[in-house]
Amino acid sequence: MDGKEMVSDQASRTTAGVVSEGSLTDEPKIRQGRSQPLFMHPAIFVPTFVLVGELFALQSWINLRHWGYHVNSAILFGAWGTQYFIWGALCWLMWRFLPHLITKANLTQILTRILPLSLAFPVIEELIWVLLFPNLPLDRPPMGYWKRFEFQLQAEFIDSMVIFWCAFFLFRGINYYQRFREKEKAAAQLEVQLANAKLAALRMQLNPHFLFNAMNSISSLMRTDVNAADTMLEQLSSLLRISLERGSVQLIPLHEEMEFIEVYLSMQDQRYAGRVRRDISIDSELYDALVPAMFLQPILENAYAHGLSKIERDGELMIEAHRQRDRVNLSVVNSGPGLQHSNGHSPNGHGVGLANVRSRLRLHYGENCSFEMSQIDRTHVKVSIAFPFQLSHAAEGSITRYGAE
Repeated sequence: MDGKEMVSDQASRTTAGVVSEGSLTDEPKIRQGRSQPLFMHPAIFVPTFVLVGELFALQSWINLRHWGYHVNSAILFGAWGTQYFIWGALCWLMWRFLPHLITKANLTQILTRILPLSLAFPVIEELIWVLLFPNLPLDRPPMGYWKRFEFQLQAEFIDSMVIFWCAFFLFRGINYYQRFREKEKAAAQLEVQLANAKLAALRMQLNPHFLFNAMNSISSLMRTDVNAADTMLEQLSSLLRISLERGSVQLIPLHEEMEFIEVYLSMQDQRYAGRVRRDISIDSELYDALVPAMFLQPILENAYAHGLSKIERDGELMIEAHRQRDRVNLSVVNSGPGLQHSNGHSPNGHGVGLANVRSRLRLHYGENCSFEMSQIDRTHVKVSIAFPFQLSHAAEGSITRYGAE
């Protein structure tokens, strides 16, 4: 006995073939969109089939040796390897040219199109294989091409059908998985777009609010100090230019935010000349830490409007930012009448500006952030913010947790 026919009688072939086919699905890596999984590339898929065939050849050779048969190992391994090479090529062609039929075929299409294909594939495979190995089977008298084809087809038909249907359901499963991943990706993109829309709306709300308050300050100075009003107007122009240059970027390095804040505080110095002493302390390692754009200005505006503007002299404003492991802790302390004298204006940090900051922090960081407003003593109020530490160079592709431009 020798060749492929001797091996076709082994019952283990079908079982092992099914297992080997299934092993191709081990954790397929689906790329973006409906692109081809890596292991479905023909340079990987077809050689994998050949390897499966050679494993069967090895199993057959060991069994035949155990039974006392001496076979030509070159013919044995060549026959098995060629058979599975043909099957690998046929299955890959089915995957390549019939993806929509594989994915969307209903019961009627399976019966009318896939079933005939499953009958045709074994025929095609045997036609090619018998042509390539005219001397097999060796344990039979010489036969013509069609006689050998009929003999091999009868011996191999069930096994061939198993291979075909295993490949079909494997491909169908891969396509279902790809579609599932596409839906997941689309849902994630919708979530990102929704978050971006919310952030953009909050930024649009914040800019007019800031501009309105600044123009009121300039207007009040026009009656008392025209030069200060003129300087403040120039500073406002600088702030608007900075805001426009940033565009829709949601997170920026802390040093850029502080540049904006320095100009804003200079504006306030024009209005509250000599009444407020400022103290700013920023850790140098936070220079490139990402922070929400324009998130400090509403806090400082609230400090001036509800605290520092209520006192005549010796006002205090302290801004501190420190890193604690993987978090940024930022605080703003200002003197004033305290929360109990706020007269309903943002006693718990729920004014327009502070509510805006709260919402933006939540959109950027989810539950992984905090915003607290508390009274240190009778004349000092503190706003404390904490959020994850993230460097600007590490976040160009994914600026926020839930997405932003």
